[in-house]
Amino acid sequence: MVEKITIDPVTRIEGHLAVHIEVDAGRVAGAFCKGEMFRGFETILKGRDPLDAQQITQRICGVCPVSHGMASVLAQEQAYGITPPENGRLMRNLILGANFIQSHIIHFYHLAAVDFVDLAAIAQYSGKDAELLQFKNWVLSQQSSSAVHPGAPFFPRYEGHYLNGTEANAGVIKNYLGGLRMRALAHQMAAIFAGKLPHVASLVPGGVTEQVTARKIAAYGAMLHELRTFIDQCYLPDVLAVAAAFPDYFKLGKGCGNFLAYGGFSQTADGADPFLPGGVVRAGTLSALDPGLITEDVRYSFYASPSGLRPGAGRTQPDPRKQGAYTWLKAPRYQGQVVEVGPLARLLVLYLQGKNPEARQWVDHLAGKLNLTLEDLVSTMGRHAARAIECKLLADRCAHWLARLKPGAPSCAQFSIPKQAQGYGLCEAPRGALGHWLEIEDHKISHYQCVVPTTWNCSPRDDQGFPGAVEQALIGTPIADAKQPLEAVRVVRSFDPCIACAVH
Repeated sequence: MVEKITIDPVTRIEGHLAVHIEVDAGRVAGAFCKGEMFRGFETILKGRDPLDAQQITQRICGVCPVSHGMASVLAQEQAYGITPPENGRLMRNLILGANFIQSHIIHFYHLAAVDFVDLAAIAQYSGKDAELLQFKNWVLSQQSSSAVHPGAPFFPRYEGHYLNGTEANAGVIKNYLGGLRMRALAHQMAAIFAGKLPHVASLVPGGVTEQVTARKIAAYGAMLHELRTFIDQCYLPDVLAVAAAFPDYFKLGKGCGNFLAYGGFSQTADGADPFLPGGVVRAGTLSALDPGLITEDVRYSFYASPSGLRPGAGRTQPDPRKQGAYTWLKAPRYQGQVVEVGPLARLLVLYLQGKNPEARQWVDHLAGKLNLTLEDLVSTMGRHAARAIECKLLADRCAHWLARLKPGAPSCAQFSIPKQAQGYGLCEAPRGALGHWLEIEDHKISHYQCVVPTTWNCSPRDDQGFPGAVEQALIGTPIADAKQPLEAVRVVRSFDPCIACAVH
């Protein structure tokens, strides 16, 4: 007998997502991801000055606004035919790198780890750490409270198997609290060159409006040192500890098996050979990316626009009463195939490209320590491991970019807005491949489209009926208790969904 379970909303993600699963013989047999909100930023941009785009599109998301700003200015730079100077390019990498660091830290500790770590175990803590004792007293006071949901945001929760042992849980909880400070520190670090965060004021076509000074370099470097210490001594060990305690999740959530990355963090003026390379992985084989092969289906989406359009020709025509539709997300496809994007996709492309020995060393170290194969990395727990490895690689690389800044040198190129032009900007957001497509007529925006990481991952079925990446990843997941579908939300959260971004 098939049992239908609705998880609505999926908490500890950005935006409004519902997941409907069909369970047969204790395992997920079918899944449907439902984006339950409409944004319409592309419609807002029509008729506006192109220079509004990088500011307005950053408001799509407060977690990864830098990536939206980057995609927008890259699209404009292609349209204007300009290239940022060296300082501008390096500062962009440093701003975006800091945003990746904060996003990865908050995802593990504050969004996903709570699915594995037993916060209630802190009630048994008998150590002397003042911060943990303070947290313990708060939890105890909340548990005795008469409030409807005492202990929010940690409770209520799905019950099930969590990390065993008071000390093991206390260690991760300690870093949960420290992670809040690290996230704030990463924001402060990015703001040195960004002007402000979460929405960057200094990011413009042609570079960055902030100037490089020795004081700014020193301030960024001091904060980066603290963040790298946290990543090395807390984040990576905690991910390994959780992975060792839940080895089954290297077998669950495998999904479609196809991966796509646009690449990001330019290392040269022409954007060639970025630090995170682009590419497509299918059947374990890496091939070059062709943006012309990207299309979007809408058969099961609340849109009236035609299916199969390339993003540059895409339309945002809402149809909330569309027969047969079940989500506000479109269904992007690459050469007609479902693909996964995000840290796992980027790490696989980086590993298979073979140009970054440190990335290979970390993957091989993880595999050796936990007795895994490369195929095991394609999994729920593998996504967490990939995100932590990427955080380490980027933090270390930020030190290299910082050392190459030149105080007093130009950071922005001059430009003029053409009467007619078009361009697209492809970059990476913490959650995966992000693209903006732009057309200009009479010096104004005539057309704008965004294809966002979670649109790829949480997409619905396409016109051929193939489920999206998260929908496929849920298939086969065991559900021990239909009233406590903890296993399903672990799979979903491993993708770090952002539905506010995705509904375009």
